[in-house]
Amino acid sequence: MKLAIVTAYPPSKVTLNEYAYHLVKHFRQQTEVSELVLLTDATPEEADIEFSEEGCKITIKQCWTFNSYTTIFSVMKAIKQTAPDAILFNLQFMKFGDQKIPAALGLLLPLFCKMKKIPTIVLLHNILEQVDLQSAGFTKNKLLQKAYNFIGTSLTKLILKADTVAVTINKYVDILEKKYHADNVILIPHGTFELPSTPLYDIPEGPLKVMTFGKFGTYKKIEILVEAVEKVRSRTNIDIEIVIAGTDNPNVPGYLKSMKEKYATVPQITFTGYVAEEDVPTIFGESAMVVFPYTATTGSSGVLHQAGSYGKAVVMPDLGDLSILVQDEGYRGEFFSPKSIDSLADAIEKIVRYPLYRIELGKANYKAATAYPMSRITGMYVEEFMSIQQNGIQLSKPKMRSI
Repeated sequence: MKLAIVTAYPPSKVTLNEYAYHLVKHFRQQTEVSELVLLTDATPEEADIEFSEEGCKITIKQCWTFNSYTTIFSVMKAIKQTAPDAILFNLQFMKFGDQKIPAALGLLLPLFCKMKKIPTIVLLHNILEQVDLQSAGFTKNKLLQKAYNFIGTSLTKLILKADTVAVTINKYVDILEKKYHADNVILIPHGTFELPSTPLYDIPEGPLKVMTFGKFGTYKKIEILVEAVEKVRSRTNIDIEIVIAGTDNPNVPGYLKSMKEKYATVPQITFTGYVAEEDVPTIFGESAMVVFPYTATTGSSGVLHQAGSYGKAVVMPDLGDLSILVQDEGYRGEFFSPKSIDSLADAIEKIVRYPLYRIELGKANYKAATAYPMSRITGMYVEEFMSIQQNGIQLSKPKMRSI
Protein backbone atom coordinates (compact mmCIF):
# COMPACT_ATOMS: atom_id res chain seq x y z
CA MET A 1 0.00 0.00 0.00
CA LYS A 2 1.29 3.43 -0.98
CA LEU A 3 0.09 5.61 1.89
CA ALA A 4 -0.06 9.41 1.80
CA ILE A 5 -0.19 11.43 5.01
CA VAL A 6 -1.38 15.05 4.90
CA THR A 7 0.25 16.74 7.86
CA ALA A 8 2.66 19.29 9.23
CA TYR A 9 6.04 17.68 9.75
CA PRO A 10 9.35 18.61 11.46
CA PRO A 11 11.02 21.08 11.17
CA SER A 12 7.60 22.73 10.77
CA LYS A 13 6.29 24.54 13.84
CA VAL A 14 2.64 23.99 12.82
CA THR A 15 0.61 21.97 15.30
CA LEU A 16 0.80 18.16 15.32
CA ASN A 17 4.16 18.03 13.53
CA GLU A 18 5.75 16.00 16.36
CA TYR A 19 2.89 13.51 16.28
CA ALA A 20 3.39 13.11 12.54
CA TYR A 21 7.07 12.33 13.05
CA HIS A 22 6.23 9.35 15.24
CA LEU A 23 3.43 8.19 12.94
CA VAL A 24 5.90 8.12 10.07
CA LYS A 25 8.59 6.43 12.13
CA HIS A 26 6.27 3.50 12.84
CA PHE A 27 4.21 3.39 9.64
CA ARG A 28 7.42 2.72 7.73
CA GLN A 29 7.86 -0.44 9.81
CA GLN A 30 4.45 -1.84 8.81
CA THR A 31 4.95 -4.59 6.23
CA GLU A 32 1.74 -3.65 4.40
CA VAL A 33 3.08 -0.14 3.66
CA SER A 34 5.36 -0.11 0.60
CA GLU A 35 5.85 3.67 0.41
CA LEU A 36 4.96 6.74 2.48
CA VAL A 37 4.15 10.02 0.73
CA LEU A 38 4.30 12.99 3.11
CA LEU A 39 2.21 15.92 1.89
CA THR A 40 3.58 18.56 4.22
CA ASP A 41 3.62 22.29 4.72
CA ALA A 42 6.47 24.21 3.09
CA THR A 43 9.51 24.88 5.29
CA PRO A 44 12.95 26.29 4.41
CA GLU A 45 14.64 23.19 5.83
CA GLU A 46 14.41 19.59 4.72
CA ALA A 47 12.04 17.18 6.47
CA ASP A 48 13.51 15.07 9.25
CA ILE A 49 13.26 11.54 7.87
CA GLU A 50 16.52 10.12 9.20
CA PHE A 51 15.59 7.05 11.21
CA SER A 52 17.92 4.44 12.66
CA GLU A 53 15.62 1.55 11.76
CA GLU A 54 15.15 0.15 8.26
CA GLY A 55 11.80 0.89 6.67
CA CYS A 56 9.89 1.65 3.50
CA LYS A 57 10.61 4.43 1.03
CA ILE A 58 9.54 7.97 1.99
CA THR A 59 8.65 10.64 -0.55
CA ILE A 60 8.31 14.27 0.55
CA LYS A 61 6.15 16.86 -1.21
CA GLN A 62 5.94 20.24 0.49
CA CYS A 63 2.66 21.32 -1.04
CA TRP A 64 0.77 23.62 1.31
CA THR A 65 1.32 26.73 3.40
CA PHE A 66 -0.26 27.77 6.69
CA ASN A 67 -3.07 30.32 6.12
CA SER A 68 -2.98 29.87 2.35
CA TYR A 69 -6.23 30.15 0.40
CA THR A 70 -4.92 27.72 -2.22
CA THR A 71 -4.11 24.73 0.02
CA ILE A 72 -6.99 22.65 -1.29
CA PHE A 73 -5.75 23.02 -4.89
CA SER A 74 -2.06 22.47 -4.17
CA VAL A 75 -2.67 19.37 -2.06
CA MET A 76 -5.07 17.85 -4.59
CA LYS A 77 -2.48 18.50 -7.31
CA ALA A 78 0.17 16.68 -5.24
CA ILE A 79 -2.23 13.77 -4.67
CA LYS A 80 -2.81 13.50 -8.43
CA GLN A 81 0.95 13.53 -9.05
CA THR A 82 1.80 10.89 -6.43
CA ALA A 83 -1.28 8.64 -6.89
CA PRO A 84 -1.43 7.11 -3.38
CA ASP A 85 -3.52 4.04 -2.61
CA ALA A 86 -4.83 5.59 0.61
CA ILE A 87 -4.66 8.89 2.51
CA LEU A 88 -4.45 9.69 6.22
CA PHE A 89 -5.16 13.24 7.39
CA ASN A 90 -3.50 14.24 10.68
CA LEU A 91 -5.90 17.03 11.67
CA GLN A 92 -7.29 19.42 14.18
CA PHE A 93 -9.51 22.39 13.37
CA MET A 94 -6.72 24.98 13.13
CA LYS A 95 -4.35 22.72 11.19
CA PHE A 96 -4.27 24.70 7.95
CA GLY A 97 -4.46 28.18 9.43
CA ASP A 98 -5.50 30.39 12.31
CA GLN A 99 -7.58 32.53 9.96
CA LYS A 100 -11.13 31.33 9.46
CA ILE A 101 -11.32 30.94 5.68
CA PRO A 102 -7.95 29.20 5.03
CA ALA A 103 -8.54 26.91 8.02
CA ALA A 104 -12.00 25.96 6.76
CA LEU A 105 -10.93 25.46 3.15
CA GLY A 106 -8.18 23.05 4.18
CA LEU A 107 -10.67 20.91 6.07
CA LEU A 108 -12.56 20.27 2.83
CA LEU A 109 -9.70 18.08 1.60
CA PRO A 110 -10.96 14.75 3.04
CA LEU A 111 -14.28 15.23 1.23
CA PHE A 112 -12.48 15.89 -2.07
CA CYS A 113 -10.40 12.74 -1.61
CA LYS A 114 -13.48 10.68 -0.86
CA MET A 115 -15.09 12.05 -4.04
CA LYS A 116 -11.98 10.83 -5.92
CA LYS A 117 -12.68 7.37 -4.41
CA ILE A 118 -9.34 7.27 -2.58
CA PRO A 119 -9.65 5.39 0.76
CA THR A 120 -9.48 8.20 3.32
CA ILE A 121 -9.10 8.26 7.09
CA VAL A 122 -9.16 11.46 9.12
CA LEU A 123 -7.36 11.38 12.46
CA LEU A 124 -9.22 14.17 14.28
CA HIS A 125 -7.36 15.18 17.42
CA ASN A 126 -10.08 17.42 18.84
CA ILE A 127 -13.74 18.20 18.36
CA LEU A 128 -15.23 21.63 18.86
CA GLU A 129 -17.90 20.32 21.20
CA GLN A 130 -15.18 19.65 23.81
CA VAL A 131 -13.29 22.95 23.46
CA ASP A 132 -13.86 25.90 25.81
CA LEU A 133 -13.46 28.64 23.19
CA GLN A 134 -12.80 31.36 25.75
CA SER A 135 -10.25 29.46 27.85
CA ALA A 136 -8.53 28.08 24.76
CA GLY A 137 -7.91 31.60 23.48
CA PHE A 138 -10.28 31.66 20.50
CA THR A 139 -12.68 34.40 21.59
CA LYS A 140 -14.44 35.82 24.66
CA ASN A 141 -17.31 37.26 22.60
CA LYS A 142 -20.47 35.19 23.09
CA LEU A 143 -21.80 35.95 19.61
CA LEU A 144 -18.50 34.94 18.04
CA GLN A 145 -18.52 31.76 20.11
CA LYS A 146 -21.92 30.90 18.61
CA ALA A 147 -20.55 31.62 15.15
CA TYR A 148 -17.52 29.41 15.80
CA ASN A 149 -19.78 26.62 17.01
CA PHE A 150 -21.98 26.89 13.90
CA ILE A 151 -18.95 26.86 11.60
CA GLY A 152 -17.39 24.01 13.58
CA THR A 153 -20.56 21.93 13.32
CA SER A 154 -20.72 22.50 9.57
CA LEU A 155 -17.06 21.56 9.09
CA THR A 156 -17.45 18.47 11.27
CA LYS A 157 -20.27 17.28 9.01
CA LEU A 158 -17.95 17.64 6.02
CA ILE A 159 -15.04 15.88 7.76
CA LEU A 160 -17.39 13.00 8.57
CA LYS A 161 -17.78 12.41 4.82
CA ALA A 162 -14.41 10.63 4.93
CA ASP A 163 -14.45 6.82 4.87
CA THR A 164 -13.41 6.75 8.52
CA VAL A 165 -12.89 9.37 11.20
CA ALA A 166 -10.58 8.20 13.98
CA VAL A 167 -10.62 9.98 17.34
CA THR A 168 -8.37 9.43 20.34
CA ILE A 169 -10.90 9.63 23.19
CA ASN A 170 -13.91 7.36 23.59
CA LYS A 171 -16.18 10.24 24.61
CA TYR A 172 -15.59 11.81 21.19
CA VAL A 173 -17.02 8.70 19.54
CA ASP A 174 -20.17 9.00 21.64
CA ILE A 175 -20.60 12.72 20.87
CA LEU A 176 -20.11 12.36 17.11
CA GLU A 177 -22.45 9.38 16.89
CA LYS A 178 -25.15 11.06 18.95
CA LYS A 179 -25.01 14.58 17.52
CA TYR A 180 -24.17 13.80 13.88
CA HIS A 181 -25.63 10.29 13.62
CA ALA A 182 -22.23 9.18 12.31
CA ASP A 183 -21.59 5.49 11.76
CA ASN A 184 -17.97 5.78 10.56
CA VAL A 185 -16.26 6.98 13.75
CA ILE A 186 -13.76 4.72 15.52
CA LEU A 187 -11.56 5.00 18.57
CA ILE A 188 -7.82 4.69 17.96
CA PRO A 189 -5.91 5.91 21.03
CA HIS A 190 -3.27 8.62 20.82
CA GLY A 191 -0.44 6.18 21.46
CA THR A 192 2.94 6.56 23.13
CA PHE A 193 5.83 7.96 21.10
CA GLU A 194 8.84 6.23 22.64
CA LEU A 195 9.08 3.50 25.25
CA PRO A 196 12.42 3.35 27.06
CA SER A 197 12.94 -0.24 28.16
CA THR A 198 13.91 0.81 31.69
CA PRO A 199 12.60 4.18 32.88
CA LEU A 200 14.82 5.96 35.38
CA TYR A 201 12.56 6.41 38.36
CA ASP A 202 15.50 7.75 40.35
CA ILE A 203 16.25 11.29 39.26
CA PRO A 204 19.68 12.99 39.11
CA GLU A 205 21.13 14.63 42.19
CA GLY A 206 20.56 18.35 42.59
CA PRO A 207 17.40 20.43 42.52
CA LEU A 208 14.11 18.67 41.81
CA LYS A 209 13.06 19.75 38.34
CA VAL A 210 9.38 20.66 38.03
CA MET A 211 8.85 20.73 34.27
CA THR A 212 6.10 21.85 31.92
CA PHE A 213 6.22 21.22 28.18
CA GLY A 214 4.35 22.74 25.25
CA LYS A 215 3.34 25.90 23.42
CA PHE A 216 2.36 28.59 25.89
CA GLY A 217 0.24 31.71 26.05
CA THR A 218 -3.39 30.75 25.41
CA TYR A 219 -4.83 28.06 27.68
CA LYS A 220 -1.32 26.96 28.73
CA LYS A 221 0.15 29.62 31.00
CA ILE A 222 3.11 29.44 33.32
CA GLU A 223 2.19 32.10 35.91
CA ILE A 224 0.23 29.70 38.09
CA LEU A 225 3.11 27.19 38.00
CA VAL A 226 5.81 29.70 38.97
CA GLU A 227 3.76 31.13 41.81
CA ALA A 228 2.78 27.68 43.07
CA VAL A 229 6.42 26.54 43.16
CA GLU A 230 7.35 29.72 45.05
CA LYS A 231 4.78 28.74 47.69
CA VAL A 232 6.20 25.21 47.91
CA ARG A 233 9.73 26.59 48.28
CA SER A 234 8.70 28.87 51.13
CA ARG A 235 6.82 26.10 52.94
CA THR A 236 9.37 23.31 52.59
CA ASN A 237 12.82 24.76 51.79
CA ILE A 238 13.11 21.97 49.20
CA ASP A 239 15.53 22.76 46.37
CA ILE A 240 13.30 23.07 43.26
CA GLU A 241 14.07 24.19 39.72
CA ILE A 242 11.28 25.30 37.37
CA VAL A 243 11.79 24.17 33.77
CA ILE A 244 9.67 25.79 31.04
CA ALA A 245 10.25 23.60 27.98
CA GLY A 246 8.79 24.88 24.74
CA THR A 247 7.82 27.97 22.81
CA ASP A 248 5.09 30.56 22.41
CA ASN A 249 1.76 29.52 21.00
CA PRO A 250 1.72 31.05 17.47
CA ASN A 251 -1.33 33.11 18.49
CA VAL A 252 0.56 34.75 21.39
CA PRO A 253 4.01 35.74 20.13
CA GLY A 254 6.27 37.20 22.81
CA TYR A 255 4.48 35.54 25.73
CA LEU A 256 7.49 33.67 27.12
CA LYS A 257 9.74 36.70 26.66
CA SER A 258 7.33 38.69 28.81
CA MET A 259 7.37 35.89 31.39
CA LYS A 260 11.17 35.95 31.52
CA GLU A 261 10.99 39.66 32.31
CA LYS A 262 8.19 39.26 34.83
CA TYR A 263 9.99 36.53 36.76
CA ALA A 264 13.53 37.76 36.29
CA THR A 265 14.08 37.78 40.07
CA VAL A 266 12.73 34.25 40.61
CA PRO A 267 15.65 31.88 41.23
CA GLN A 268 16.21 28.62 39.39
CA ILE A 269 13.80 29.06 36.50
CA THR A 270 14.94 27.79 33.10
CA PHE A 271 13.39 28.58 29.72
CA THR A 272 14.66 25.96 27.27
CA GLY A 273 13.07 27.31 24.09
CA TYR A 274 12.25 24.85 21.32
CA VAL A 275 13.13 21.28 22.29
CA ALA A 276 14.49 19.22 19.40
CA GLU A 277 13.32 15.62 19.11
CA GLU A 278 16.71 14.22 20.16
CA ASP A 279 16.65 16.33 23.34
CA VAL A 280 13.21 15.20 24.53
CA PRO A 281 14.49 12.13 26.47
CA THR A 282 16.88 14.30 28.48
CA ILE A 283 14.25 16.93 29.31
CA PHE A 284 11.82 14.30 30.58
CA GLY A 285 14.43 12.01 32.11
CA GLU A 286 15.86 14.72 34.38
CA SER A 287 12.46 15.92 35.60
CA ALA A 288 10.93 14.97 38.92
CA MET A 289 7.43 15.59 37.57
CA VAL A 290 5.56 17.07 34.63
CA VAL A 291 2.98 19.77 35.37
CA PHE A 292 0.07 20.78 33.11
CA PRO A 293 -0.77 24.43 33.89
CA TYR A 294 -3.82 24.41 31.64
CA THR A 295 -7.14 26.24 31.91
CA ALA A 296 -8.71 24.18 29.10
CA THR A 297 -8.00 21.10 26.98
CA THR A 298 -8.27 20.66 23.21
CA GLY A 299 -7.83 16.94 22.72
CA SER A 300 -5.77 14.00 23.87
CA SER A 301 -2.49 15.09 25.43
CA GLY A 302 0.72 14.05 23.71
CA VAL A 303 2.68 15.41 26.66
CA LEU A 304 0.85 13.11 29.08
CA HIS A 305 1.71 10.10 26.94
CA GLN A 306 5.33 11.23 26.74
CA ALA A 307 5.47 11.67 30.52
CA GLY A 308 4.13 8.15 30.91
CA SER A 309 6.67 6.70 28.52
CA TYR A 310 9.49 8.11 30.68
CA GLY A 311 7.87 6.94 33.92
CA LYS A 312 7.10 10.40 35.28
CA ALA A 313 4.67 11.60 37.90
CA VAL A 314 2.25 14.22 36.59
CA VAL A 315 0.22 17.08 38.05
CA MET A 316 -2.93 17.84 36.05
CA PRO A 317 -5.95 20.15 36.20
CA ASP A 318 -9.15 18.30 36.96
CA LEU A 319 -10.94 19.15 33.74
CA GLY A 320 -11.97 17.97 30.31
CA ASP A 321 -9.98 15.50 28.28
CA LEU A 322 -7.20 15.00 30.83
CA SER A 323 -9.68 13.63 33.35
CA ILE A 324 -11.18 11.39 30.66
CA LEU A 325 -7.76 10.01 29.69
CA VAL A 326 -7.05 9.07 33.27
CA GLN A 327 -10.31 7.11 33.39
CA ASP A 328 -9.96 5.52 29.94
CA GLU A 329 -6.24 4.67 29.78
CA GLY A 330 -5.13 4.23 33.39
CA TYR A 331 -2.87 7.25 33.91
CA ARG A 332 -2.46 8.57 37.46
CA GLY A 333 -1.49 11.92 38.88
CA GLU A 334 -2.19 14.63 41.39
CA PHE A 335 -5.09 16.86 40.35
CA PHE A 336 -5.58 20.56 41.07
CA SER A 337 -8.23 23.21 40.49
CA PRO A 338 -7.26 24.94 37.23
CA LYS A 339 -7.24 28.53 38.54
CA SER A 340 -6.04 27.89 42.11
CA ILE A 341 -2.40 28.55 42.93
CA ASP A 342 -2.85 27.00 46.38
CA SER A 343 -4.37 23.84 44.91
CA LEU A 344 -1.47 23.46 42.46
CA ALA A 345 1.07 24.13 45.22
CA ASP A 346 -0.49 21.39 47.37
CA ALA A 347 -0.33 18.89 44.48
CA ILE A 348 3.32 19.68 43.71
CA GLU A 349 4.28 19.58 47.37
CA LYS A 350 2.80 16.12 47.86
CA ILE A 351 5.04 14.74 45.12
CA VAL A 352 8.25 16.54 46.12
CA ARG A 353 7.84 15.57 49.79
CA TYR A 354 7.25 11.89 49.15
CA PRO A 355 9.69 10.29 46.69
CA LEU A 356 8.09 6.85 46.99
CA TYR A 357 4.73 8.33 45.96
CA ARG A 358 6.41 10.05 43.00
CA ILE A 359 7.87 6.71 41.89
CA GLU A 360 4.52 4.97 42.39
CA LEU A 361 2.83 7.47 40.05
CA GLY A 362 5.64 7.13 37.52
CA LYS A 363 5.35 3.35 37.43
CA ALA A 364 1.56 3.53 36.98
CA ASN A 365 1.97 5.99 34.10
CA TYR A 366 4.64 3.87 32.40
CA LYS A 367 2.29 0.89 32.61
CA ALA A 368 -0.48 2.95 30.99
CA ALA A 369 1.87 4.18 28.28
CA THR A 370 3.04 0.68 27.34
CA ALA A 371 -0.52 -0.39 26.50
CA TYR A 372 -0.56 1.59 23.24
CA PRO A 373 2.88 1.98 21.64
CA MET A 374 2.90 3.75 18.26
CA SER A 375 3.69 0.45 16.52
CA ARG A 376 0.31 -0.82 17.68
CA ILE A 377 -1.46 2.43 16.77
CA THR A 378 -0.13 2.48 13.19
CA GLY A 379 -1.09 -1.18 12.87
CA MET A 380 -4.65 -0.23 13.75
CA TYR A 381 -4.69 2.36 10.96
CA VAL A 382 -3.31 -0.14 8.45
CA GLU A 383 -6.00 -2.63 9.44
CA GLU A 384 -8.70 -0.01 8.93
CA PHE A 385 -7.33 0.95 5.51
CA MET A 386 -7.28 -2.70 4.49
CA SER A 387 -10.94 -3.02 5.50
CA ILE A 388 -11.90 0.03 3.44
CA GLN A 389 -10.00 -1.23 0.40
CA GLN A 390 -11.25 -4.80 0.59
CA ASN A 391 -14.88 -4.13 1.44
CA GLY A 392 -15.48 -0.85 -0.32
CA ILE A 393 -17.83 0.07 2.53
CA GLN A 394 -17.48 1.13 6.13
CA LEU A 395 -17.65 -1.28 9.01
CA SER A 396 -20.74 -0.65 11.10
CA LYS A 397 -20.03 1.45 14.19
CA PRO A 398 -16.83 -0.16 15.47
CA LYS A 399 -15.91 1.26 18.86
CA MET A 400 -12.33 0.01 18.80
CA ARG A 401 -10.14 -1.75 16.32
CA SER A 402 -7.32 -3.95 17.50
CA ILE A 403 -4.42 -5.81 15.98
